[in-house]
Amino acid sequence: MTIFVCYNECFQSFLSDNVFIITGKDTYFLNDMTKLSVNINKIATVRNARGGNNPDVVKVALDCERFGAEGITVHPRPDERHIRYADVVALKPVLTTEFNIEGYPQKSFIDLVKSVKPTQVTLVPDGPDQITSNAGWDTKRNLDFLTEVVSEFKGAGIRASIFVGTEAEMIEYAAKAGADRVELYTEPYATLYPAGAAKAVAPFVEAAKVARQCGLGLNAGHDLSLENLAYLKQQIPWMDEVSIGHALVCDALYLGLKKTIEEYKNCLK
Repeated sequence: MTIFVCYNECFQSFLSDNVFIITGKDTYFLNDMTKLSVNINKIATVRNARGGNNPDVVKVALDCERFGAEGITVHPRPDERHIRYADVVALKPVLTTEFNIEGYPQKSFIDLVKSVKPTQVTLVPDGPDQITSNAGWDTKRNLDFLTEVVSEFKGAGIRASIFVGTEAEMIEYAAKAGADRVELYTEPYATLYPAGAAKAVAPFVEAAKVARQCGLGLNAGHDLSLENLAYLKQQIPWMDEVSIGHALVCDALYLGLKKTIEEYKNCLK
């Protein structure tokens, strides 16, 4: 092992391919960049608005991978207003990066996920009529339910992540439910960011530390954009994954999909 002294009384150590930082209180690995998982729901929304198969959801997903995305995320809702269950089935055999399926764990969703066997399932507390996910789980109140569902997915070899807010107790109960990761609901951060980045990110940094103390992996998503993503990464460098769809697709209208994915990945360096 070689140890290098760096600024701010920080030690950076290299062991095989692992790089980690020791700051006195905190230790975290830097060998893996935070992965960018592209949520392609909006692509399916455009397709469904006109009928037919243009744009081709599977082709766009493969292009996202070709352009550098390290994962693909979908959220199949019961009314299939964007991603359809058939899309999920079609995507799994052709994707070469991590496949993440989000959704509320009702029976049809559980059956779909267990049959497809993605890399990860992200459990959200959405009702069937919600436009988008807008809150994290009350993991304490739903502990028994989440424990059962997480166990079922993990038994099928699927990594389980629970969508949560920044409350420490909710993260702690996600760990008690057996989750592998939590995904922080970042809309409050995105909303407050223009008025003051440091204040906006503070509760998320604390939540990320709680997740790490609980032994949980850490994802983040909702309203992340080219405007606010780099700062979040700087403040929470140990994030495992960010899932971004709406803003990325909006940016792609102007920049093109390849350039947009490159720009988002630059934010995560």
